[in-house]
Amino acid sequence: MIAPTIDIVVRSAVVAALVYATVLAATAWAVRSRRINPFGAWARFVRRLGDPVIRPLERRVVRLGGNPQDAPLWLIGLVILGGLLLISLVHWLIDLSFTLGALSHAGPRAWVRFAVSTVFGIVMMAIFVRVIASWLGIGPYVGWMRPFMILTSWIIDPIRRILPPMGMFDFSPMAAWLLLWVARGLVVGMI
Repeated sequence: MIAPTIDIVVRSAVVAALVYATVLAATAWAVRSRRINPFGAWARFVRRLGDPVIRPLERRVVRLGGNPQDAPLWLIGLVILGGLLLISLVHWLIDLSFTLGALSHAGPRAWVRFAVSTVFGIVMMAIFVRVIASWLGIGPYVGWMRPFMILTSWIIDPIRRILPPMGMFDFSPMAAWLLLWVARGLVVGMI
């Protein structure tokens, strides 16, 4: 089968990227703490290997007000987050291909259930993206956030009027997600 091969290749690429980022970060730490000579063969090799990735990241960290020496740690975090997202996306695509393959032999009722479940899933994912974006300080008027706001405002705004924010905590997206989860189970179960 091709699906396990794709999964192994993606996981191996993520592990290789994590090893790369870890070597860069460990070497940067060792140079800063004077455990290895910054002009030694290993430090120069790693610097030559990592500069195309670390330099742009350092500039970005400085623009955001951070310390450029933290760029290797940010790289590790980005590799972990990006790797988890990539693995999840690949698993979702593999599952989707198997589901569509099974649906090709199913009747219209199964297609309707799949479509309804997919619509609920898209709105629930949009709520998740909206919450994560708010944690990262990304405003609702940023261009790429507009579709997520449009997809979720119809359910979050009425809940927010009933359940206002409590201090710094806004439970309305969680309540909306929970309501959609229950509604999806009920609607798909009735079909």
